[in-house]
Amino acid sequence: MLDLIILSLHYFICFLICVAIWRGPKDVDLNTSSTGGAETGPDGLVFIGKEEDIKKSQRITAKVDGREIVVFYHEGKFHALDSRCYHEGGPLCRGEIEDIDGQACIVCPWHKFIITLETGEGLYEGRNPQEPAAKPKWQSKGVKQRIHKVTIDSGNVYVSPPDLSVSFDSDYYADKYKNGGELAM
Repeated sequence: MLDLIILSLHYFICFLICVAIWRGPKDVDLNTSSTGGAETGPDGLVFIGKEEDIKKSQRITAKVDGREIVVFYHEGKFHALDSRCYHEGGPLCRGEIEDIDGQACIVCPWHKFIITLETGEGLYEGRNPQEPAAKPKWQSKGVKQRIHKVTIDSGNVYVSPPDLSVSFDSDYYADKYKNGGELAM
């Protein structure tokens, strides 16, 4: 009987740990819709946070015009992009940043798709089929992920609202998760 109680207690503790991991820490959510509530800066830019706070945390998520974005601080530079991977909507805010062929890239935690922070290009490692002995090389799939311009002004970090006249593959998941995007995180 004691074994059954210990086993039940063990499963209950494992369940609580799983729930704690699944829920995880909450990211910052600035409800920045065009109807108000957003703090805007110079030239209609959207306030994301204090420069020092983002440097310490290395990343922050926010909403810009209802769109979930992630701002990374990596090797002295700020980068902002849609927070959902262009491939299947994986949460890039939970991905690891890696140096790939001299470029800072975010690796999607769901399917390991690689996206450059600077340009939003999808990268893959491929071989030239006409040279079977050739080593694989990193190649671009083109710009797949929408990036957002980051502006620093008086210690504040701002992001430009997206220019929706040009479309990117990541727009599909940005729109899909526009309302309640944190549900799939």
